[in-house]
Amino acid sequence: MPARRRFVLGAAALGLLPPGRAHALDAPTGTVVLTLSGQLRTPNAGKEAHFDMAMLERLPQISFSTRTPWYAQARQFTGPLLRDVLRAAGAHGTLLRARALNDYRVDIPFQDAQRFDIILARLLDGAPMPVRDRGPLFVIYPFDSQSELRNAIYYSRSAWQLRSIEVQ
Repeated sequence: MPARRRFVLGAAALGLLPPGRAHALDAPTGTVVLTLSGQLRTPNAGKEAHFDMAMLERLPQISFSTRTPWYAQARQFTGPLLRDVLRAAGAHGTLLRARALNDYRVDIPFQDAQRFDIILARLLDGAPMPVRDRGPLFVIYPFDSQSELRNAIYYSRSAWQLRSIEVQ
């Protein structure tokens, strides 16, 4: 299936805003695992866009293996690209303020989501991540793909137990 068609079909399944069409983000039917707030253009989201795990699963999924400071060996992470989640919510801005379940907060430049294939990992080695193992969502940069990503700045931007992103 051509990439454009996959995007449109995925967008329709999520209730996203395909180019040129006014179709709103559907309300989640399951437990909300991620809330986006701030500068959003999604027609019916108001000031927030809420995602349950099924909505995130319906976005195109990316997998890569990478070494991190938190695991002894390279691990495989799977989830949607952060830029796809931002696009789904109609996010626009210059800064992403990520917040974890334990109130850890970190600022991620909006441009990072465009520049790097950052994923909101929902699977670790093919299995869902429980809260006790840094889940259910973990912001992961592809550390092994570019040497510039292997430093404390980018490691600190990898928020685990992600619960919300405020777009500024």
